[in-house]
Amino acid sequence: MWLRTSPAAGWIRVLARRALVLIAALVLLGPVLWRVDPGLLDLRARNLGPGWAHPLGTDQLGRDMLARLLAGGRVTLAVGLAASALAVTIGTAIGALAGTFRRADAALMRLTDMFLSLPLLPLLLLAVMLFRDPLAQRLGAQAGAFVLIVAAIGLTSWMHLARMVRAQVMALAGRDFILAARMVGNGSGRLIVRHLLPNVAPQIGVAASLGFASAIMTESGLSFLGFGFPPDLPTWGRMLAEGVAQIQTHPARVLLPGALIAVTVLSVNAVCGVKAPQ
Repeated sequence: MWLRTSPAAGWIRVLARRALVLIAALVLLGPVLWRVDPGLLDLRARNLGPGWAHPLGTDQLGRDMLARLLAGGRVTLAVGLAASALAVTIGTAIGALAGTFRRADAALMRLTDMFLSLPLLPLLLLAVMLFRDPLAQRLGAQAGAFVLIVAAIGLTSWMHLARMVRAQVMALAGRDFILAARMVGNGSGRLIVRHLLPNVAPQIGVAASLGFASAIMTESGLSFLGFGFPPDLPTWGRMLAEGVAQIQTHPARVLLPGALIAVTVLSVNAVCGVKAPQ
């Protein structure tokens, strides 16, 4: 939202798109490009610097840093995509229903206000503490943590989108094409799916992209605090937390995952930046 209409803004967007494509390609093609097990322990190779065998060195347990960054990126980006998709689904549904059905509007907006008033970080930490072990027993430690974190982030980040969709739907309700669609017999459900939501899709797309960046930051924060994925599953946030203890002797262990988080989030925000009116 902060980018303005200027040649520099265009170059920033181009660089941001290329950075996102590069990060996504490296993360997705990681197992093909670098086939080292990110969880392989080699205590004889602890704290090695960059070299042919380990281009980015190894950590305090002898694990390859490059392999862990690639694997951690897959987990972090997957959480961001899944959580933002869940938030978009909930927010779009509630916003469309509130904007279309006036009788449900007050109740749905009060529900939205209630979620907005909740302290999100303590709520996320409480949810993780309460449901982590039951989900781990049912789905396994890694799958249970993934489902829990995605659900926790998605269920607490749909409110602003719901308000935006509601406002857009209410603004479109009086337009001629909507009135014509009602006159030819389109019901409310068909009206929402075929006429209202397609006209709100650009705004939803921008909100989804920004929600993806926010979900990455939230997951990284939870992992940094020790409430994210189990230690054997790397994420950029967990790698950042693990590297803090060695920041003076091995600063790259903090700088590398931190830089990837920052570049990804900044690139998403830059790509989604809306040109300000001149």
